[in-house]
Amino acid sequence: MTDTTPTNSLFKTSDRTKSRNAAEKRFRIYGIIAISIGLFMLLVLASTIVLRGTSAFQQTFITLDVELLESKLDKKGNRNIDDIKKVSTFGYNPILVNAVRGSLEKNGIETSLKKKELSGIISKSAPSQLREYVLADVSSIGQTIEFRFLANGWIDGYLKGRYTRESVANSKFASAEQFDLIDELVKIGVVEKKFNLDFILGADASDQRPEASGIGVAVVGSFYMMLVVLLLSLPLGVAASVYLEEFAKKNLFTDLIEITISNLAAVPSIVFGILGLAVFINYVNLPQSTPLVGGLVLTLMTLPTIIISTRASLKSVPPSIRDAALGIGASKMQMVFHHVLPLAAPGIFTGTIIGMAQALGESAPLLLIGMIGYIATNMPANISEGLLAPNSAMPAQIYEWAKRADPAFVERAWGGIIILLIFLLTMNTLAVVLRRKFERRW
Repeated sequence: MTDTTPTNSLFKTSDRTKSRNAAEKRFRIYGIIAISIGLFMLLVLASTIVLRGTSAFQQTFITLDVELLESKLDKKGNRNIDDIKKVSTFGYNPILVNAVRGSLEKNGIETSLKKKELSGIISKSAPSQLREYVLADVSSIGQTIEFRFLANGWIDGYLKGRYTRESVANSKFASAEQFDLIDELVKIGVVEKKFNLDFILGADASDQRPEASGIGVAVVGSFYMMLVVLLLSLPLGVAASVYLEEFAKKNLFTDLIEITISNLAAVPSIVFGILGLAVFINYVNLPQSTPLVGGLVLTLMTLPTIIISTRASLKSVPPSIRDAALGIGASKMQMVFHHVLPLAAPGIFTGTIIGMAQALGESAPLLLIGMIGYIATNMPANISEGLLAPNSAMPAQIYEWAKRADPAFVERAWGGIIILLIFLLTMNTLAVVLRRKFERRW
């Protein structure tokens, strides 16, 4: 009698199956480990940026009652604006020193600091701030008015923990005696740290006034550059994509165009900066360091990304949509613009915004066209000035601060990174929202 009992059972796991299951389990563990390492490094990066950059949004201020002496500011006493303008910022320094001494006497604080050391606790931007106030309102001369001035960068660094009395023992910029005086002024509320809105809205300052530096003008420069990129790259990119995907015949010429676009997407950004320098500045003679030139350079860099993403979106539209439109008598142009493009819009918007976000963080192309190192002190008055007046951009401003020796500028570089990341996260979030809003699943 033949034995028909099966040698293998479905309910019994073979050695080969056990080995395969173990390999799958190990692979899952490796994936979890890789994701954990990536999240950990992202957490380290984010926490480092936040911890080092948030202090840039706070600044030390000194509140003083300043007597605007007529004998110093208007010796003739006729309130003639032309005569008052002759008093330079150096003429306002004694007034500030008197205000500091008056505050000390009022609060019963004694100090051995000399005149220069007393003025050294206030930012070098204070005389200019005082002069602008007087020129704007000459009737204030002869009055005692309360002002809030920025403290010197070294004083601000001391209160933020960057400097100690030991670290300034041999420094010519600050002294332990000044720090002692600041401690007394902090106790009575004359010196305090507050939120610094001027960092977000202000302009860059010289190496001697890090405490007065702001990124606001650079933000406006980036805005105008992105405006140029949007107005040029979106229509050009979409038009090129529609032609290549829907109208162009497949031949050697279109194959070369597609290969060129793919290669351009991988070209280092600094190459586009060299191209912009050669074409837009040296050949076309456009003004250097302007958002218009920066926008044109970034448009060249962004176009390949937009074309590739737009073509992918057009390909994702089912062929049945095209066939149905053509079947009911629509022309090819109507089929593309009435049916295909609206359905591909989510992917087009997403690719455009991601391409612009990538361009927003680029600094290498801006280096070649002179936007790094340029200090713009005023906000542009109109769109024409915003496009054609020399300016900087957020990544260029951050780079400029990071290479300066003063730790106060490095602090501002970290703060600028936070603002830049907020812009990038906003743009990426907008891309996700638009995609979810208009996306259709087939």
